[in-house]
This record gives sequence, C-alpha cells and structure tokens, in this order.
Amino acid sequence: MTFQIRDAVKTDMPEVLALIRALALYEKEPDAVEIDVSQLEIGGFHAPVQFSCFVAEGPDGLIGMALVYFRFSTWKGPVVHLEDLIVQEAYRGMGVGTALYRRVMEFAQGQCVKRVNWEVLNWNTPAISFYEKTGAHVSDQWQTVSMSEKNLKKYLES
Repeated sequence: MTFQIRDAVKTDMPEVLALIRALALYEKEPDAVEIDVSQLEIGGFHAPVQFSCFVAEGPDGLIGMALVYFRFSTWKGPVVHLEDLIVQEAYRGMGVGTALYRRVMEFAQGQCVKRVNWEVLNWNTPAISFYEKTGAHVSDQWQTVSMSEKNLKKYLES
C-alpha cells in the first residue's frame, strides 16, 4: 500500500473533519465533535494560525492525519502539543500511524521545542506500547483536567 505524508491544505479540511469524527467514535465519544469545516479552515489557514496538520494520503484520499499546536511550558519553554493522530481503521498496522508520528517529531525538532506532549486514553494499550517503544514517557501520575464551555460559564456566573 502506498501513501504519502504531507502538510495539509485548506481543501483537506472536510476529510480531516471526517477523520476527527472517526477518532471520536473510536474513543467512545461519537457526539463530542462540535467543530465544523469552516472552523478548521480558519484555525489552520487564517492568521493567527492556531495549528499545523499533517495528512497521510492514499490512492483514494486521506487515510490519516495528525494535528499539532504550540504551547509554552513554564519549566521548559516552547512545546509542541499533539492533539490528535488518527488512521482509518482499514489502514492501521501498515505504517501510516508511524509515518505520521515521525512527521510530528520531525516538525517538533525543526521548531527547536523542548518537548512534545500529548494524551492517550489508558485503555489504548496498543498506542501506549508504541509510544513507550519510541522513547516517550507515559505518566500515570498526571490527570487531564478540562472545563467545558457550559461549566466555564456557570463557574464565572457564580
């Protein structure tokens, strides 16, 4: 199976959104995706650019993607955050995910960041095993914390 890894372009965003929805389904959150194509186009291709996206393209279209953005660590300095990496189920185990992961790491190194961060669900043992084999540290001490838009509003109004 042949595929190429490349930078995403604006016209890829409908397929990128489809991949995001597939990831939400895989992560057992099928109704969690609220963004639309126009938000992806604005975030990735209008100033200020909020993310970079890499795609895996096969003969019939996009088969995977990785989306990253910059953060700043008060301890380390600039950091790249890998928000999502997804490969269509039919193409898993063919090196597509590894190629996207490698592209993210090359991007991060090229940006001279001090660290790459991302999250992984504790039940996703194939991903955890892969990450550890590449030298990544999967922490069991830090918990992910988030505040929804609804709860943010509620908190600030109290």
